[in-house]
Formats: sequence, structure tokens, C-alpha cells
Amino acid sequence: MAKQIVHGEESRQAILRGVNLLADAVKVTLGPKGRNVVIEKKFGSPTITKDGVTVAKEIELRDGLENMGAQMVREVASKTSDVAGDGTTTATVLAQAIYREGVKTVAAGANPMAMKRGIEKAVALVCGTADPKTGERGKGELDRLSKPVTGEMIAQVGTISANNDETIGKIIAEAMKKVGKDGVITVEESKTLETQLEVVEGMQFDRGYLSPYFVTDPERMEATLENAYILINEKKISSMKDLLPLLEQIAKSSKPLLIVAEDVEGEALATLVVNKLRGTLQVCAVKAPGFGDRRKAMLQDIA
Repeated sequence: MAKQIVHGEESRQAILRGVNLLADAVKVTLGPKGRNVVIEKKFGSPTITKDGVTVAKEIELRDGLENMGAQMVREVASKTSDVAGDGTTTATVLAQAIYREGVKTVAAGANPMAMKRGIEKAVALVCGTADPKTGERGKGELDRLSKPVTGEMIAQVGTISANNDETIGKIIAEAMKKVGKDGVITVEESKTLETQLEVVEGMQFDRGYLSPYFVTDPERMEATLENAYILINEKKISSMKDLLPLLEQIAKSSKPLLIVAEDVEGEALATLVVNKLRGTLQVCAVKAPGFGDRRKAMLQDIA
């Protein structure tokens, strides 16, 4: 396939057009007074949202160079969503402004690398710099300007994020009050028409033991482990070769073992069952919850 090669100002302007097209579509959702965006779907009903990253992910431009500009800003929104969970529209507006002013400055004769170093210095001033030894980030201007959100303010933020649905905002505030700032909040589709809050001590997910031989209470068909070691593996476990040294150490400690993995099968499952029946090792294996990126996130929470 033939490639289009474009240099200099022509390429920068084409990319800028792509940046502007995406950013202009996203920034209408900015802030509590932001407007909704309607996204057409090939199948099913259209999506109505004021979430910046959702809008950004749906935009694909015909022109290759313009689409590159759109992809750059989309990456900014996605990374912001992954790290902070919000602020994607603000990040998009900032990215547009930085690129637009950068193009003007380069066109006026500025050195692009010198400008890049200046941007990095500004970022360090605003966000703080990381300690090279500990990796901990020092305080920046954002830390000075920020203020903790508590009580009624949490409900207000939740209401805005939920398209001004006060009921959802109150449920979010109540959830955060009950689990605390270090707690984990997950949102799942309800089997009823009601939106409910369920608080669980510890962690709960819909997965059961992989073999009935792991049961500790035959009457209730439950497997209960206390003060157990937990082995987490995001892949399948089918061979005992890698597990044997670990199992030997755990057997010596007389503590139970819970294995959470994508799956445990074949030789590995058979060996665990045999050791459980012999009383050599109190063990239970379960499948990891979720799928794809959600599974990785849940395993990180468990870890």
C-alpha cells in the first residue's frame, strides 16, 4: 500500500485539524454544566453521554493525518481515565491548547526540543517531581490548590458524574462513607429495576471451588479457609512443575492455601485434590472473577 509522506508545516496543520475536530466534540461535555453528546451505534439504540473519553473513543476520521491528531488526544483521554478515573475532558482541552500553541511557536521559529523541555518543567512545577530513589512524587501547585472532598460534596460530585441523577449521587456518597477512602467500589448490572447498595466485609465475587473435593463442610457444601496463604495467577495452571516447591513450603507451615487463577486443570488440579484428600495440604482453587482487563483489575485488588 502506497504511503503518503508529508513534512513540516503542512503535516503539523493536518494533525492540528484532527486534534481540533476531536477536542471540539469532547469539550462540550466539560464541567457540571456540560452538554450531553449523542453517539450513533451500528446496532441498537444510540448512546447518550457526557463522559469525555467515551466520546473520544468513538471518533474515527477519514483523513489519515487528521486521524493521527485525533488518536493522540484520544490517548491522552484514555490514559487520564485509567490513572484518575475522571478528568478526561479537562485533559483533552489541555492537550488541544498545548498542541495548538506549540504549532504556533514552532511556526514562529522556536526550537521544538527546547519547547518540549519547557513543557516538562511546567509539568514538574504543576504536578510535582518524583524522587529518583523512592519514586514518590513531591507536592506541586495542584496539591496546593486541591481540597479534600467530604460529606455532601461527594454526593454533589457523584450527581454530576451521573448526569445530574441525585439518587445515584447519594448512593455513591453513602458507599464511600461506608467503605472509606481505601475501600473498593464496584458497579454491576442489577437483576432488578432498583439501584441498590450492598456492603460486603472483605471481598466477594461470583466464583465457586473448582472441585467438590475442596469442600470443608459437606453438609453445607462450603469450603472455609482461615488465615490462608493466597496464590494469585492471571493464567491457567495445568502443570505441577512450578507449583511443587511452593506447595512443599506451605505444607510445612500447616497453613491452608487458596489459589485464584484463570483456571486450574489437568495434572495440577488432580494433584491438589489428592493432597487435600490425604490431609497433606488444606487447599482450595477457584477461577478468577471477570474477563480481560476487568479480571486483571480485580486480581490487582485481591493482591
